[in-house]
Amino acid sequence: MNMPPDEAAGAYADFVRAWHTKDVFVLDFANLVEPPRSEDDAVLLNATVVSRVRIPPDQVFELMKALEQQLTMWENETGKRKSV
Repeated sequence: MNMPPDEAAGAYADFVRAWHTKDVFVLDFANLVEPPRSEDDAVLLNATVVSRVRIPPDQVFELMKALEQQLTMWENETGKRKSV
């Protein structure tokens, strides 16, 4: 896999929104500008999208497997466990 040097640092995101259409899953990665707040039974976010990634539905399964594998490795390395 090749990566342009100006992309190697990546983009920090502390929020992700996932949505889909019939043909694609979309992941919007964003930075929260301020903490989320509740208003009229809704959660309001002030965030700036730093990247939008579109993936085909078949690839979502591979993404989920890779995330689970990496999370398990991270938990084993750090001794931290996800809260239940």
